[in-house]
Amino acid sequence: MAAAILASATGTAAAAQEAGAPDRVQLKPILDTRLRYESVDQPGLDADALTLRMRAGAEVRLGSFSLLAEGEATLAPIDSYNAFPFPLPSEAQRRPGYAVVADATNAEINRLQLQYRSGASTITLGRQRINLDDQRWVGSVGWRQNEQTFDALRVETIAGPVAVDLTYAVSQRSIFGQDAGPRTAYDGNFLFAGFTSSLGPFRGRLFAYLLDHEEDFFFANSSQSYGAILSTTVPLQANGGITLRGSYARQADYGNNPFEYAADYWTVEGATDLAGFTVTAGWEQLGSDSGRAVQTPMATLHKFNGWADLFLTTPPAGLEDAYVSIGRRFEGVRLLSGLNATLAFHQFDSAAGDVEYGTEWNASIGFRVGPIGILAKLADYQASGFGTDTRRMWLQAEWAF
Repeated sequence: MAAAILASATGTAAAAQEAGAPDRVQLKPILDTRLRYESVDQPGLDADALTLRMRAGAEVRLGSFSLLAEGEATLAPIDSYNAFPFPLPSEAQRRPGYAVVADATNAEINRLQLQYRSGASTITLGRQRINLDDQRWVGSVGWRQNEQTFDALRVETIAGPVAVDLTYAVSQRSIFGQDAGPRTAYDGNFLFAGFTSSLGPFRGRLFAYLLDHEEDFFFANSSQSYGAILSTTVPLQANGGITLRGSYARQADYGNNPFEYAADYWTVEGATDLAGFTVTAGWEQLGSDSGRAVQTPMATLHKFNGWADLFLTTPPAGLEDAYVSIGRRFEGVRLLSGLNATLAFHQFDSAAGDVEYGTEWNASIGFRVGPIGILAKLADYQASGFGTDTRRMWLQAEWAF
């Protein structure tokens, strides 16, 4: 039936083209697969997970309009892991005897969106992927096998020198999938607003994130966050320069949140190229007030505060993360196209009080063999005043059409 409809639409568009109509139907298939092995080693608790994620769909475009539909499925040939770090009425995929690997077996509609593009404006309606800025506040959690998407209306446009990005969402489709009960999706009223402009050598963005959750077990994540990001590049004679970035935000309770608090978020970061290596150093603070810390429950959290994922929820005393990383791309290795490697170190402390949480080393190496991307990663967290010693290792192969 779907093939017949598509063939009919294509034939109609072809006839219109022959009659002099400027638009025709364009079909873009979507297909990607990712095979990943992940192991976890903790005192008295470990895990082994082999998961295969597949996405398939298509985008049909006609003039300024497009319709995108994409399904997502995850299989687990080796499932010696706990997919859910929370209790459920049904124990499907909850295996407390193993460490957590948040890649549940799942099959769902990942994206189903209607989009309109005209000039500098884009309007997107439906279930969609949303990545804002560096994904510190809102992201698709692309590292996990099941992607986070949003049921939302998003408007992007240019108003003079300002880029405007406004989103109203009613559901956050979580990474945990269809067996996660009430945590399959978090409903509510969510507003994301961003205004970006260049100010001489600086690029600035003002943002606001208003999260009002409907589920009582998620009320504590209802918050209002207002802040700004400022970045620039300082030129140097020896190389391209130093890229500097800073951000500040103030977060407070909002909507159904039963707790009253107001805490600050800070981050500063600098990066430069040195002798063929990219060196990055930074400091991030998620503050605390009255025992409540800054939380970013819609972020791509794996990108921040270490790959071992010990700080997906900010501790009540807040978090300070001082980090440094060094990376390099190795050009000219014909058998390993795009060969790159990264090494990073994190020192974690509390934002309130004087507690040393621990340290973490991260390392990765990636390359391509023909159309297949290969990635190996390691995270080694050494606990001091928070959590437990944790080592995670990943081996991954990914292919996209």
